[in-house]
Amino acid sequence: MSRFGNLEFKPEFDGEAESKPLVKDESFYLDEARAAVAGGRFEQGLRSFSKVLEFNPQNAGAWTGQVRMLIELGEFHEAKVWADKALERFPQEPELLAAKGVALGRGGDLNEAIAFSDASIEERGDTPYIWLARGDVLLARKERRADYCFDKAIAMAPRDWTVRWLVGRIYQYYRQFSLALKHAQEALALDSTRSVLWLQVGQCQVALGLAAAARNSLNQARELDPQCHEASKALERAGQIGFLSRLRGAWRQAFESS
Repeated sequence: MSRFGNLEFKPEFDGEAESKPLVKDESFYLDEARAAVAGGRFEQGLRSFSKVLEFNPQNAGAWTGQVRMLIELGEFHEAKVWADKALERFPQEPELLAAKGVALGRGGDLNEAIAFSDASIEERGDTPYIWLARGDVLLARKERRADYCFDKAIAMAPRDWTVRWLVGRIYQYYRQFSLALKHAQEALALDSTRSVLWLQVGQCQVALGLAAAARNSLNQARELDPQCHEASKALERAGQIGFLSRLRGAWRQAFESS
């Protein structure tokens, strides 16, 4: 079954289900979803937000969470489809409008993207995600002032490492690795116990050709989370960078001594 099958939910419970005490309820799955997001486990986050909606189809935050997870997984068309489904229920929900703007922007529909971003702000959306999404759309359109939007998001939650991490993820998606690294390191300064932050720092360092520093960061990510397969993949790339660097050095030394 595809991941999108998991997004369906039952409109109402049968009598047998209602008669049993609920140990895992809406609140449980919402907490599980948030923990999955903070751990960079977006597939798990998607499933957990879907579970929330089985208990409460009117939870706008869970609908938004599904759309955001699909964006993080690179499923931009599906994110737009589920944003449309959600907006049928909540046509003026600011974060849903913002998330659809991101899905459109990353999917290449730049004019519609900025229109939905504008609408999210006009609905008096004033949360960090509104401004993260705005910066994302501006980067997709290759416009300036994305940094203003990200600074505004950070100012709303200055001690929340996840906001800086998400800024880094956006810059990383648009291959602006120096800026991504800067924000990842700032997030790491707030909480150095998070494997996802060491992973992000290491991935950016690999992209920038900083092989030795990347190995240190990625080994730290694996130490904090031995199941972090992305760190293992990035370590392989760091090793290739190191090999090529040594090879270039050997060739340069041979050339200079000849």
